[in-house]
Amino acid sequence: MTAAAAEITLDRRPPVAVITIDRRDEENRLAQEHLERLGGFAHELADADDIHAVVIAGAGPDWFSAGLLNPEIRAALPKEDVLEVVWLANRVYDAIEALPQMVVCAINGAVTAGAVELALACDIRLASREAFLACPEALWGGFPGAGAPVRLPLVVGHGRAMELIATGRRIDAAEMERIGFVEALHDGADATRAAAMTLAGKIGASGPLATRGAKRIAKTRMAAGFEAARALSDDLRRALEYSADVDEGIAAHRDGRAPRFTGR
Repeated sequence: MTAAAAEITLDRRPPVAVITIDRRDEENRLAQEHLERLGGFAHELADADDIHAVVIAGAGPDWFSAGLLNPEIRAALPKEDVLEVVWLANRVYDAIEALPQMVVCAINGAVTAGAVELALACDIRLASREAFLACPEALWGGFPGAGAPVRLPLVVGHGRAMELIATGRRIDAAEMERIGFVEALHDGADATRAAAMTLAGKIGASGPLATRGAKRIAKTRMAAGFEAARALSDDLRRALEYSADVDEGIAAHRDGRAPRFTGR
C-alpha cells in the first residue's frame, strides 16, 4: 500500500460512502498524490448506483485540512508544478461537485486555503465548534485558485466572500454558521463526524431519484457563468504565478516581514 493510499481512504457502506483524510502529522494537507487519489474516488462514486450519500471528513480533532500549498511548499516547487497542483485540484473538486450523490462535509477542525475550496465543492457542511476557517492566499500575494472565488459568493454572498478572500481574515465556527458557510455546529470532531454520518444515512434512506434529481436541478440553476468563471480563474492563475507579487509574498513569509506588493 502506498503512503497516499493509507492517508486518504474510501469506505463504502451502502448507501453511504466515507472519504477520510488522515495526514494528522501534516495538518491533513493534500499533496498531488492525494488529490489524484481523491479524483479516483470521485470517478468511482460517480457510477456507484448503491451509494446515495457521501461524507468527506478529516481525521483527528485539529484539522479538517490545511489545504494544498503554503509559502514554504510553493518556494520549493517550480512554478509549473505549482500550477499543475492548482489545476489538478480544480478538476478534482469539480468532479466532487458533479457527483450525483449528496456530499456532506464534516469539518472536524481547522479548514484553510485549498481545503476551504474542497468543502465548498460539497453540498452540505457541518462543523465542530472548535473549527476555524481562513482563505490566506491574498496575504501571500495570490488568490484562491481552486474554486473559492467561484463558489464562496454562492454560499455566503458576494460581499462577505470578497472580504474573506481579500483580507485572509480568520473566522471561528460561530461566524461560519452565522454567514451560512456551515449548516450546523457540533461539540467536537467525533460529534461532527457522527452528525454527518447520521445525516448521510437519512439522505441515503430517501428515494435516490428524488435526491439525485433535486441536486441536479439545483446545480443546473447555478451553472450559468460557472464554466467561464472557472476558465478565467485558470487563465489568471498562470499570470499570477509568474508575477513579482507572488515572489514577494513568498519572500516576505520566509523573512518574517510584511510584504511590499506592487501589483506587478
